[in-house]
Amino acid sequence: MEEAGARSVTTLRGVGEQRAQALARLGIVTAEDLLLHYPRAYIDLTAPCEVMSAPLDQVCAVRATVIKKGRETRLRGGLCLYKVMVADDSGVLELTFFNTKFTVDALKIDEPYLFYGRMEGTLLRREMRAPAVYPERADQPFIAVYPLTEGLTQKAFANLVGQALVRAPVLPERIPETVRVRNGLEGIGRAVRDIHRPSDTAALERARQRLIFEELFMLAAGVGLLRTRARAQQATPMQPHSLEAFYMALPFELTGAQRRAIADLTGDLQKPTPANRLVQGDVGSGKTMVAAAGAYFAFLSGAQSAMMAPTELLARQHYEGLKPLCEKLGMKTTLLVGSLTPAQKRAVHNALEAGEIDLCFGTHALISQGVHFMNLGLVITDEQHRFGVAQRAKLRRKGRCAHTLVMSATPIPRTLALMIYGELDISVIDELPPGRSPVLTYKISSGKRERAFAFIRKHLDRGLQAYIVCPRVEAGEEDMGLRAATEYMMDLSGGAFTGYTVGLLHGRMKASEKERVMASFQRGEIQLLVSTTVVEVGVDVPNAVIMMIENAERFGLSQLHQLRGRVGRGKEQSYCILLSDSRSEETIERLKMMCKTSDGFAIAEYDLKTRGPGNFLGQEQHGLPRLRIADLVTDADAVTQAREAAEYVLAADPALDAPEHAALRAAVERMMDSVGGRPN
Repeated sequence: MEEAGARSVTTLRGVGEQRAQALARLGIVTAEDLLLHYPRAYIDLTAPCEVMSAPLDQVCAVRATVIKKGRETRLRGGLCLYKVMVADDSGVLELTFFNTKFTVDALKIDEPYLFYGRMEGTLLRREMRAPAVYPERADQPFIAVYPLTEGLTQKAFANLVGQALVRAPVLPERIPETVRVRNGLEGIGRAVRDIHRPSDTAALERARQRLIFEELFMLAAGVGLLRTRARAQQATPMQPHSLEAFYMALPFELTGAQRRAIADLTGDLQKPTPANRLVQGDVGSGKTMVAAAGAYFAFLSGAQSAMMAPTELLARQHYEGLKPLCEKLGMKTTLLVGSLTPAQKRAVHNALEAGEIDLCFGTHALISQGVHFMNLGLVITDEQHRFGVAQRAKLRRKGRCAHTLVMSATPIPRTLALMIYGELDISVIDELPPGRSPVLTYKISSGKRERAFAFIRKHLDRGLQAYIVCPRVEAGEEDMGLRAATEYMMDLSGGAFTGYTVGLLHGRMKASEKERVMASFQRGEIQLLVSTTVVEVGVDVPNAVIMMIENAERFGLSQLHQLRGRVGRGKEQSYCILLSDSRSEETIERLKMMCKTSDGFAIAEYDLKTRGPGNFLGQEQHGLPRLRIADLVTDADAVTQAREAAEYVLAADPALDAPEHAALRAAVERMMDSVGGRPN
């Protein structure tokens, strides 16, 4: 017999073909999907504001009596406008309704109602446009507000949710009873009812805690299943080899942290299960050398390696940077990127399949069809937050249970890293190479821009180079006040930097053009590079000593830290200049944090607390499933509890094969399917 929750939404009153299509855009196909589409906010009808004391430009509810209804006014384009005057003991409020005659007709003179909307006007004259209207004695204290799409209204959606609740679909209980009891969580049926129709604040909070825990628990279980699957696979263990030749070939000493990470990795490579290791290190900590050591170890065992970078610029830089070392060690390297000609790509494909290449550098081209390795042993992905679970798995499948090394320069607190990269073992490089001086960071206002330019010119005259980063490529109406890279470059080359070579780099350029500009900058032919954040990832020019960032308030701290990491790579003292006129206290505090510390982990913690994971991580980039109600930062305690609970369940049932875990496994598979990482 079909469970009620599995019924199509088309069985609900008011759902025709068009509305079903609108619901499908939200991922809602069944009644269960509808009930699991949680509100994003609530209208609190229990404590309405007085008309004249309600804060301006904020959304609020007021209880007021209708005193006058104006006539219909017809405007151009067929728009009908209605004015209604309402009042409470504090004063009068003018309401404006558009094309909603039925709403206005239903309002009765001298009758009180609850009106909800944005309070506008002045201290003496108040108005609301298109407010929601509720009976004075609403049958529920909170009205849910849902994230919707075109073709759906709040009222219509709430009606559908009401129908689904009345029909009481049997929602599967995904959290095992032992876990539920241990964590004091209510059942799924009650939690879903209360999240949509809370009777009071306490009921709403209980429902939220239950559903937040469930979502994080499923995520942790999914990551745990990925780990179980990885450990269940077989890999050909590599033989122990000495890396003495590798160390001798380097023109510098590795740090203790680098050597520990290399030992972790080579230890993994000698196991009969595929390595899955994340190497986290701050900007400039030398993660690439760990990857190179791993590739050399694989080479000694007769295996090929592949290193995938998020941009062609970075892939080429890795290739050119490591090629001399690889040649010295007898390794053959090549580059596979989108800009190669079809003939060049075919030549690389043939060489990889014939086993003639020991280490291949590339972009997404590495995971395209037609790319086959003779014996891929180690897969390296750089800047992991830009690759999802699916891309990582796709490249790994190019080899027979290939080992995986992931490098990330985005410092992520350990609790969060365990949730995002939970199927990976983690090594942290917490030392910078010797001789690196911290980059001195200063925050200035636009009034001191000319002094900053003079400071930059002084360094350019000494044969050094600089970056100026802008938040936009070209100026537009929405960019008023923002420095746009294209126009700014022209202003600088004809003004403050006349006589100097000024280059431009931005994401809209063709790959070949970006390569040309960056190569010119690396050779020292361009003295000052005006750029967008395309330089954020991995570009290495030791001669560049100044990073000036316009409109610094537009960037997150972690992004600013990545940009700052483009300088300070040589022996000269380097500087980062943050230019901002923002008066926001929050912005001022954030930029002060940048000036105070160069510790990427401290900056990441602060950025996470102030901006949240959505901005910090970029859900689409790091490959996490979309979270409906949980927040990986603000719900940090629940993250820890959910992970511990998932580990407890998986310890007893590693594949979630037990009958009592069927609903949990099905939900986890759906969640991980959404990012291409099904744990089966």
